[in-house]
Amino acid sequence: MDHSHIDLKGSQIASITETESAIGIVFSRALIIKRMTGSPERTRWWQAGTLVLEDVAAHRGLPPGPCHCVGGEIDENIYSYRDMIPIPFSSRGRIRCLLLLEGQDQPLVVEAGAVRLELEGVPKYIEHLRA
Repeated sequence: MDHSHIDLKGSQIASITETESAIGIVFSRALIIKRMTGSPERTRWWQAGTLVLEDVAAHRGLPPGPCHCVGGEIDENIYSYRDMIPIPFSSRGRIRCLLLLEGQDQPLVVEAGAVRLELEGVPKYIEHLRA
């Protein structure tokens, strides 16, 4: 597979951890789309993992418990990723994470100085997506 990304729409967030300078968005079931270069067909997988935002400058809208993501945007310096997180993903600089969560009036917004995606275990196959 040449290209993979987390599809934020439908991904399940188990919890959000918070320390003095970092926030971890823990995905119990992050939906992953994989595609090979030159092929219009894709496959859907799931995998657990954590999006770690470090050197947090500001945050708001932290949900109290597990929730489903219905979309969002990750801004990484001059790049913006709508409804997805590229795999692998690690960066420093100006980071902004905005996640729309099912049943929440306000989005989860975190501004940080660094971000990294830590996936756990092996991805599990869900389905083949025809073009």
